[in-house]
Amino acid sequence: MEQRKNSLPLLGRILLALPFFFSGLNKIFAWKQTAGYMAAKGFPLVPLFLLGAIVLEIGGSLCLIFGFRAKLGAAALLIFLIPATLIFHNFWAFGGAERQGQMINFMKNISLMGGLLFVLAFGPGPLSFDERKSEKGQNLG
Repeated sequence: MEQRKNSLPLLGRILLALPFFFSGLNKIFAWKQTAGYMAAKGFPLVPLFLLGAIVLEIGGSLCLIFGFRAKLGAAALLIFLIPATLIFHNFWAFGGAERQGQMINFMKNISLMGGLLFVLAFGPGPLSFDERKSEKGQNLG
């Protein structure tokens, strides 16, 4: 029972982080296509914002996976996810099948926000670098 209690938060952090990690990698390998999509949405300074999205997604997800500065990683991902959801998954601006697809992505992102809020509220849990540091009397917040 104790092992499950310790390992479930780790598994939860990994599962929460994976969509961000792979999305960040995809942006690297599909830079041109992603930049074109952002430009079509009216984004200014596309290369700067695209690089920022990659750094936030990969950096934040690694913070979650390893539980190192996990609250900071969760906050970074939340800061990224809120505008990304409103700009790129604005289902109310579409009709038909595309509307439904965008609504699914919008709701998925809302769920991810909920998971990130849990990490912000309760920390990464056991089996994390943050927890090991707090056991030694150092608070990483």
